[in-house]
Amino acid sequence: MKVLVTGATGLVGSHTARKLIAAGCEVHALVRNGANRSLLSGIESSITWQEGDILDLGALESAIRQVDYVVHAAAVVSFVPRDRKMMYKVNVEGTANVVNVCLKYPIKKLCHVSSIAAIGRPDSRKFQAGREVVLNEDQRWEDSPENSEYAKTKHLAELEVWRGIAEGLGAVIVNPTVILGEGDWTRSSTQLFRYVYKENPFYTEGIANVVDVQDVAEVIEKLLFSNISGERFLLNAGSITYENLFSLIADAMGKMRPAYQVKPWLAGIIWRIEAVRTWLLGTKPLITKETAKSAARKIRYDNRKIREALDFSFQPVEKSVSRISESLLGKI
Repeated sequence: MKVLVTGATGLVGSHTARKLIAAGCEVHALVRNGANRSLLSGIESSITWQEGDILDLGALESAIRQVDYVVHAAAVVSFVPRDRKMMYKVNVEGTANVVNVCLKYPIKKLCHVSSIAAIGRPDSRKFQAGREVVLNEDQRWEDSPENSEYAKTKHLAELEVWRGIAEGLGAVIVNPTVILGEGDWTRSSTQLFRYVYKENPFYTEGIANVVDVQDVAEVIEKLLFSNISGERFLLNAGSITYENLFSLIADAMGKMRPAYQVKPWLAGIIWRIEAVRTWLLGTKPLITKETAKSAARKIRYDNRKIREALDFSFQPVEKSVSRISESLLGKI
């Protein structure tokens, strides 16, 4: 079976490529010239490479017409205002291109790697004080100040996939929560490990919903070759406070645990200071208005649908943190 993976050099794409190769699939990857392939170390020669990206229709057509299945994991993840134009172009227009080409060269199935952000956040003014908010696949997008620009792009990207499904495309959508995995700890969610390794003393009061990248890759493989189509699945191993998550990482890495909780009012001051520093120096901020709001949320996500559909069990966060910490420490 021939499978194209877009975003193969990223965290989810690289682990998915490894999973598919281990399963005996012929993996193709669409990659930009000069892209960092370090996460694919050891399997580069096992991949059929196609230079280009999802905004390059010629390269996209050339790649898709050679395969039977497509895993679309390419996306721009950013909470920095200056990245918004490119984020909309890649996440929305790029996904529309993938869907259109999959319809033109009928493939067996597309698996779209979305985000938990794409299901949207209810307006916080509707929350009842003291009542836990639990969301599942039935949550429908609603305009809310709780939704980031990134969330909006992933929602619009999903609409393109649903359009493709309505036009006869076999497709599934997965919505991972915060993904924990071995990767570049200066990028994506792996930065959490770097933050704790540097013994930063602060944590927020919110809840982190997390999932192991190995589980995400396994679910993608199982869904891709299953009879399931026209469905979306939330991927969440469980919920944990940021205090407990950071403490787990600190213990696994032999570092001091963060000891000071950042209250919402203080986070508001910090992101404003970071915005000014970013504007002056042209660097990326450590925290933005959107990430500050996200880290303070207390929302949990129900994983029952995927567990029952695939009889699937997620790895406990303690096991994931231990493995990933060991891997990252070995590269220092």
